[in-house]
Amino acid sequence: MGIEFCASRRNTLGVEWELQLVDVATRALRPEASAVIATLPRADTEGEHPSVKHELMESTVELVSGVCDTVDDALADLSRTLAGLRAAAAPRGIAPACAGAHPFSDWREAVPSPGERYAELLDELQWPARQIQTFGVHVHVGVTDRDKVIPVLNGITAYLPHFLALSASSPFWVGADTGLASARTLVFGALPTAGPPAPLGDWTDFEEFLVALQRAGTIRSIREVWWDVRPHPDFGTVELRVCDGLPTLREIGMVAALAQSLVHRFEVLLDRGVTLPRPAAWLVKENKWRAARHGLDAAVISDRAGCTRALRECIRELAADLAPVSAELGCSAHLATVEEVLAKGASYARQRRVVAAGGTVADVVDALLRELASDTIGV
Repeated sequence: MGIEFCASRRNTLGVEWELQLVDVATRALRPEASAVIATLPRADTEGEHPSVKHELMESTVELVSGVCDTVDDALADLSRTLAGLRAAAAPRGIAPACAGAHPFSDWREAVPSPGERYAELLDELQWPARQIQTFGVHVHVGVTDRDKVIPVLNGITAYLPHFLALSASSPFWVGADTGLASARTLVFGALPTAGPPAPLGDWTDFEEFLVALQRAGTIRSIREVWWDVRPHPDFGTVELRVCDGLPTLREIGMVAALAQSLVHRFEVLLDRGVTLPRPAAWLVKENKWRAARHGLDAAVISDRAGCTRALRECIRELAADLAPVSAELGCSAHLATVEEVLAKGASYARQRRVVAAGGTVADVVDALLRELASDTIGV
């Protein structure tokens, strides 16, 4: 049976932002998503695409934008929802923050969200799922034709390290420095269908893959294929899922601009008859690990012979290549935030600087709260 792809009218955007609910007194996570969501207006929490949703753990709320044409539209949508969430959370002594992992709260004390789906996931997956007190940002970009989806997806895999290094924000896990830029990558990567996408040649390969996993009882839907980038047939998008949680809307605008510009460029090349590059699976896996370990200071493998390049240099080159595309899409200012993050450090480095200056992991939480409240990188 074929899987229909509901093609988008253009390279539209949708953003999902997983936020931590932080106790303003203790700086620990508070498992009160259900209570906070219950106080929001019904229009914000119900319907086919609610703007505020539960996630696996009660310490998390997910803000979901509508289908937007531009990065500015997506950020404005998220900003309105964030204001409502703040108003609902403040009377309970809770404030939102974001990073790929909370710096010190213990996953063993996490409270699962209510709902049959979450209970079934925890029962089936056990220990790997119980650790998923992690937070990410997912960017959907519309694709205009089904037959472009797999080439675009394969093309994006070469840039997973770029997105991961710019967003890496989980150096701490249960109060300890892991030595990683993104501990979330390894924690979430323990799930059975997580990681880089399976090697696929075309849409038929994807259909066969998905049908086989459903028939075998491995998954029930595409929602349980947790690839770093995946097709979303119902939405007509490719969904970039590799990013750690981002502390500021500015940084969300940056990754959204990168993603939309990259997909748009790929579509233009396909329309011209260009065959998009498809990096080897081993190279994608190795470079992703290097970005998770070293972040922006990684040296990534640039060819099959094993030559390497500084990831910072590769990111700057990508941003320069995409500058004309971002101008066409109206997101040049957001793409320019790449240089600000390269200069000030991604969140993992900013968090470590707090501790290096004599602060505690609780002080790291305070820094994350300030960054989100002021929408300022490195405040």
